[in-house]
Amino acid sequence: MPTYDYRCEADQQIYEVKHAMSLLLSTWGELCELVGMDPGTIAADTKVTKLISGGGVVKSSSLKNPEAPPCGSGGGCSRGQCHF
Repeated sequence: MPTYDYRCEADQQIYEVKHAMSLLLSTWGELCELVGMDPGTIAADTKVTKLISGGGVVKSSSLKNPEAPPCGSGGGCSRGQCHF
């Protein structure tokens, strides 16, 4: 399941949340309900903003073909022979 970062507009803190790509969170109450967190003193209707974050890192050992092509391993491809 993907991980997303949200900023709460009330306290400006960043919260990391895992949820389906199809789910849209827009309020503090929705975020708290999803993760099972007490909203505390922040109003449930406070807006949260989904932040753009970098993608995850995939280790080559987790792939079916862990060997990188020559151009991906620093060896280079000569005369356009690389098909990657």
